[in-house]
Amino acid sequence: MQNKSKIFIIAGEVSGDVLGARIMSEMPDAEFYGIGGENMTAAGLRPLFDMSDLSVMGVMEVLAHARTLTRRIRQTVDEIVRVRPDIVLTIDSPGFARSVIKGLRRSAAGRALIDGGLRFHHVVAPQVWAWRPGRAKKYARTFDKLYAFFDFEVPYFTKFGLDTVAVGHPIADGIIGKYGRGKKAVDDKIITLVPGSRMSEVRRLMPLMREVAGIIARSGYRGYRFAIPTVETTADYVAAETAKWGVQVELVPSADRYDLYSRTYIAIAASGTVSAELAMMHVPAIIVYKMNPITTWLVRQVINVKWVSLVNILLKRGVYPEFLGPAARSDCVMEAFGQLTIPRVREKMIADLKSADKLWCRGDGGAAAMIADGVRGAIGK
Repeated sequence: MQNKSKIFIIAGEVSGDVLGARIMSEMPDAEFYGIGGENMTAAGLRPLFDMSDLSVMGVMEVLAHARTLTRRIRQTVDEIVRVRPDIVLTIDSPGFARSVIKGLRRSAAGRALIDGGLRFHHVVAPQVWAWRPGRAKKYARTFDKLYAFFDFEVPYFTKFGLDTVAVGHPIADGIIGKYGRGKKAVDDKIITLVPGSRMSEVRRLMPLMREVAGIIARSGYRGYRFAIPTVETTADYVAAETAKWGVQVELVPSADRYDLYSRTYIAIAASGTVSAELAMMHVPAIIVYKMNPITTWLVRQVINVKWVSLVNILLKRGVYPEFLGPAARSDCVMEAFGQLTIPRVREKMIADLKSADKLWCRGDGGAAAMIADGVRGAIGK
């Protein structure tokens, strides 16, 4: 009887956890070890530790959690050595992934595994076309294969010799064409607030969400209801905070968020994966984001794109209004909100979002299946 393949899989965010679970479902004959959240756990993973320890973004935020991250890196290196997997598959969280691989290469036991054929595959290409293009060369030195989402990303890495394949955006596999939106979304008047999935970003955006909800509730907008999709790492905090708002807010588990989005009139959401989800579901939205002031300043020195929302970047125009850093204020959000209550403005935005459908998918199989095929090919099973 042939032994099962051993795959060490690491996801540090909710989006990576969802994709990781889909990849696992495509490989029922493999054994999975590593780090993940509720979705990967439900798919059969026994997480080494809580995924939330990796959900840190921003220079100051990383420094504040440096001791925890260092401990988790060492713990992960030790576990990989113990498990002796056929391959290590990392999903996003590139800083953590690269640190783990460096740790393996520095240890005698880790080097022995690598010399014996251990390979490193990574999912999600860094946005080198937006900032820090030198990362492409670092990725080529670190990983054996990269799964990018879009064709235009591939040449940035192949020129440095990194085997790179475009698999399409994995979220599109389960969204595009599968959730209808019609008159009900307009009649229900649900305002969906999405403060993000990382605790650091949720803490920064919840005050803005509260202020906006209060303005809408006190204004002439009648019949509006509020909802927030929650993830396991921040659900308790969001529940405690919204209890103080004085405005009724429905808290919806992350697993049910697509049903919520299909009924959403307008979304006010953190920049990130959720903006892509909303775009794929043709939900009118306003994008906001706040970071530590030092992190904000540093990012502005190196970023070279006009927008941060992926749909805006793909279509090369500002479909979703974006309010980032100091511009993430209630007056800016409410001005955009007022515009989206005008039928012709809403219809124009929805038409623009629909025009991007063909850009999200590869059309030759789902992203998870393509990644699973790549992993199987690398380990010869």
